Amino acid sequence: MSENEVKNGAEEQYSASSIQVLEGLEAVRKRPSMYIGDIGERGLHHLVYEVVDNSIDEALAGFCTDIEVSINEDNSITVKDNGRGIPTGMHEKEHKSALEVVLTVLHAGGKFSKDSYKVSGGLHGVGVSCVNALSDYLRAEVHREGKVFVQEYSKGKPLSDVRVTGEASDTGTIISFHPDPEIFTVTTVYKYDTLAARLRELAYLNKGIKLILTDRREKMTDENGLPTDSFKSDVFYSREGLKEFVNYLDGGAEKLTEQPIYLETDKVIPIEIAMQYNTGFSEKIYSYVNNINTIEGGTHLQGFKMGLTRTLKNYADKNNLLAKLKFDLAADDFREGLTAVISVKVAEPQFEGQTKTKLGNSEVVSAVSQATATALEAYLEENPKDARAIVDKVILAATARHAARKAREMVQRKTVMSGAGMPGKLADCSLRDPEKCELFLVEGDSAGGTAKQGRDRMTQAILPLRGKILNVEKAMEHRVFESEEIRNIYTALGVTVGTEDDHKALNLSKLRYHKVIIMTDADVDGSHIATLILTFFFRYMLDLIRNGYVYLATPPLYLVKKGKEEIYCWTDSERRAATEKLGKGSEKGVTVQRYKGLGEMSDVQLWETTMDPSRRLLRQVTIDNAAEAERTFSMLMGDDVPPRREFIEQNAHYANVDA
Repeated sequence: MSENEVKNGAEEQYSASSIQVLEGLEAVRKRPSMYIGDIGERGLHHLVYEVVDNSIDEALAGFCTDIEVSINEDNSITVKDNGRGIPTGMHEKEHKSALEVVLTVLHAGGKFSKDSYKVSGGLHGVGVSCVNALSDYLRAEVHREGKVFVQEYSKGKPLSDVRVTGEASDTGTIISFHPDPEIFTVTTVYKYDTLAARLRELAYLNKGIKLILTDRREKMTDENGLPTDSFKSDVFYSREGLKEFVNYLDGGAEKLTEQPIYLETDKVIPIEIAMQYNTGFSEKIYSYVNNINTIEGGTHLQGFKMGLTRTLKNYADKNNLLAKLKFDLAADDFREGLTAVISVKVAEPQFEGQTKTKLGNSEVVSAVSQATATALEAYLEENPKDARAIVDKVILAATARHAARKAREMVQRKTVMSGAGMPGKLADCSLRDPEKCELFLVEGDSAGGTAKQGRDRMTQAILPLRGKILNVEKAMEHRVFESEEIRNIYTALGVTVGTEDDHKALNLSKLRYHKVIIMTDADVDGSHIATLILTFFFRYMLDLIRNGYVYLATPPLYLVKKGKEEIYCWTDSERRAATEKLGKGSEKGVTVQRYKGLGEMSDVQLWETTMDPSRRLLRQVTIDNAAEAERTFSMLMGDDVPPRREFIEQNAHYANVDA
């Protein structure tokens, strides 16, 4: 067949009949990632957020005070609120119940009417109809007008008309749904902690609203470890909103001022801001628009920074507090050690950026800048002692930045060198394609030597780290760049840091590996080292995590042997099963080896269990909730001991074997 015949045939096939029109919610089921981000764990939990957002909208409008979220035994979800209840009357245009319209038509609902809600939460606006489309079962129960209305669905299609099933003395909506396993092929199991983090965040952002999370899969235990009749549950409620949020985020940090600086305006653009300085060196600013965390910032964050910088600089100049400073201040000097949360409510937000989480509304800049300046000016005048402490902190930050510049330039010069400038301990791989190359950060020279012997030299590079790297949470910036181990990580990765606008910005254009794998011993010290490395990545290489380049290796905990039979085990339950299998009911002749260090394995064993891409288990490091991650790192690496002890007691995996 000639080229023209092929071309003509293709043109004939591409006709009007080739254009598909997806009816109703078919588009959501065909391309779910376009609507909820992905069909993995994140998208699964996003379904819950979409339903909760509807209830939050009722609360923002003043009609709802309580929202209950339950994870049921079969991993279905129930969200109940005490709002007005979704309308159930006949919809004029669609000629069916308004409840069915909300549940089956994309972009339908009260949030699109300015008469119903001034502002509404949620990022994509696809709402509960999208949840309906991606659930193999959904039940909507509405209490309003003295009646109970019910309608059930499967995969977005109603199983019956809306029917009245009884009388009601209250009002509200109850949505129960089960994610469709045909869509969510990775997992349909909900994580309590993930949902708890988002509900806690919503409670801080919407003071006065009570959110309750219950896990009906897990019974609580008494002091003897026996199950009780009550389920695992948490109540999230904040009386002071962002003030409490800032204190929560600060974790174990030592505060510079006694109380957070707070402002709240209810003008055309409602603005709420809380900020608190501490003695640390990290800048922790979280911005929200209509309860959505704008991880890429935007005009509200721009306005806050402008107002903060201008006001502090004017105050310092007016009171002659910068007379002895020998160099200019930079904008980010004013934000070192600052924890702040900015929350704005915008009637018609314009989102942009790579992840559609950057606010673009230009009118927000001046509104937030002016509000910040007004509140901060009043605070500084009324609290001269705190004002002096803040300005001293700014001067210290500028001095440290000046010192850090030289240390950072040393890193830069070393990074741009050829391969000869690589760290001496780096055993590099042969390939130069970053997408195919991996860098293992290995604890200690002994394990590093084993890893070098067992690796695939074509694609796997090994960088042994000596001991525990610097805790960057407690270190000034120039100390970070002076650390040999940290400089080696920068150099090996090939990344550069710092621009004129942002001296902590990371340039990944010459990144040499697209998998950076932290490989430490499976014991307490190994976990501590991994946490130190992750803290460094979180504070200084966050884009590495955001791009999905950071992983944790998972070496086995046990080797169960009988004769020539060997089974590697990663959990205690796997160990028990392996022991039973090899022992066939009596454990005679079965030996169990507990691996505490990578160096206890031979190079072959390390390759087979931990490094071989066809058999290993890697855990990708992601940030589903940046504020919760912030809190965790501050608490784990800060100075306040009690919350850290409590966290370790609740999450420790090695206490029983390393006691």
